[in-house]
Amino acid sequence: MYFDWTYLVFLAPALLFSMWASARVKSSYRRYSSQYSRRGLTAAQAAQQVLRAAGVYDVSIQRVSGELTDHYDPKDNVIRLSDSVFGASSTAAIGVACHEAGHAIQYAESYGPVRLRSAIIPVCNLGAQLSGPLIFAGFLLAGFSESLIVLAYLGIIGFALATLFQLVTLPVEFNASRRAMEAIQGQSILDEEELKGVRSVLSAAALTYVAALAVSLMQLLRFIVLVNRRRD
Repeated sequence: MYFDWTYLVFLAPALLFSMWASARVKSSYRRYSSQYSRRGLTAAQAAQQVLRAAGVYDVSIQRVSGELTDHYDPKDNVIRLSDSVFGASSTAAIGVACHEAGHAIQYAESYGPVRLRSAIIPVCNLGAQLSGPLIFAGFLLAGFSESLIVLAYLGIIGFALATLFQLVTLPVEFNASRRAMEAIQGQSILDEEELKGVRSVLSAAALTYVAALAVSLMQLLRFIVLVNRRRD
């Protein structure tokens, strides 16, 4: 029976970290969903106030079904807030909504990292889609001709592009959260005590992006080790 030690050494720790990060963001969101804004602003209203303060008036805010399905859609120039966020006045919901407003402001100001991420999306998506089949084909066909292991290396390059996307995503997400915190404070949307809830939720959410990068990096290293072993 074959035991893949690379999975245990490289991927398992990163996956456990990812699971912990996901559990933490859900726990933090649940906790601060019961801490309500003293001003009574809904998340949608808070996001609108953040946009106006930044001089952004052409972004609409819509409700979307689902839980934590909140996102900014640059194609339609709309912030979509989930049912549990849109009309809620909790610090957790306001933090999420203002984070998405931060993304809208990034696009309005042509923030460098978000422009870079948008530019590389097509090639990164293609690399992610082709990486698995190419690595598998390289492993399979190398038994007939050693030179065909090059297919596996091409697959590794494709996966590296997907990892690059995760890396570029980090400053985009961190910056959106920073913009949200500064706007919430600057516009007095929440008081100092309530800001602790927003900070906790956004910090937990940021960890999920760090975890996604860690998983991608560890998988990339695992592929490199496996392909090198196959070549040897």
